[in-house]
Amino acid sequence: MTSYASAGVSIEAGDRAVELMKEWVEKARRPEVLGGIGGFAGLFDASQLKRFERPLLATSADGVGTKVVIAQRMDVHDTIGYDLVGMLVDDLVVCGAEPLFLTDYIATGKVVPERVAAIVKGIAQACEEAGCALLGGETAEHPGLLGPDEYDIAGSTTGVVEAESLLGAHKVEAGDVVIAMASSGLHSNGYSLVRKVFFDVAGWDLEREVPELGSTLGEALLTPTRLYAKPCLELAARTDVHAMSHITGGGFAANLARVLPEHLSVRVERSTWAPGPVFGLVGELGPVSRADLEQTLNMGVGMVALVGAADAERAVEVLSAQGVDAWPCGEVLDSAGGEVELVGDYRVV
Repeated sequence: MTSYASAGVSIEAGDRAVELMKEWVEKARRPEVLGGIGGFAGLFDASQLKRFERPLLATSADGVGTKVVIAQRMDVHDTIGYDLVGMLVDDLVVCGAEPLFLTDYIATGKVVPERVAAIVKGIAQACEEAGCALLGGETAEHPGLLGPDEYDIAGSTTGVVEAESLLGAHKVEAGDVVIAMASSGLHSNGYSLVRKVFFDVAGWDLEREVPELGSTLGEALLTPTRLYAKPCLELAARTDVHAMSHITGGGFAANLARVLPEHLSVRVERSTWAPGPVFGLVGELGPVSRADLEQTLNMGVGMVALVGAADAERAVEVLSAQGVDAWPCGEVLDSAGGEVELVGDYRVV
């Protein structure tokens, strides 16, 4: 007899995974969430949005790219969820939106309940840290498309911002100060380049102890994405923030240019910070040019805020109090083009 199980799909394993993840999903709730997991749709009480004069909903969808390959090879699955949540909620917060809820999607060649639960545990913990509810999700078993130990994750999130508080290019002014916020490392971008350099070119393995990194290569590459949502919302509430930019694929200049009006430009001084050692190693081992590094990796800055000059010092203080290392790194110029220019050389530690 041919059955779904003989085709490679286990309903029982899926049910077991749901049972294992319930504890963590329950921790990532908000008061507006109705019911629990297991239904066909997650429910969120939208009447709570009545506190807004004119609520604008913001939404984002993303994944974590080929960083999942590192998690699979190391058999460590409870940190990759931080990367997913970071890629999602930190895209919302750039417009001033508070993340409300998130849904995830996990596709795998074979459902191993403990592995799926570990992934969801990380997602739920990150949601809790970001103040976002994990409202629901889907786990799909795809034998024949993915290997038994392979998986990919993606998700979508929704947030809300008061229309009058919307951040963006329409608020940016000449003289605004560019405030850089330190990344925790590579975050979740550029891993196709990073893997090629470390594995194919240099021939390193994940267990290699790397003194410059203070850890094994694998541990450094799995460092979770920093979550900026709550610190950035606090920054927007307490200072004169005009725009923010999440520094992801494409690098510093390209992402910051997305929130600039055409009649202004930005100059950024590289000398205001020293990128972490992992960025230098990628450049040296590749070798990879500085231009390619800057177009691919965050180079040590994961988020940027454009702040009124009078509030620049206070912005750094607010972020520092939230546990985020931040510093002024540039200025908005009264010159047309909508472009971002990085000048000078990075500091060397």
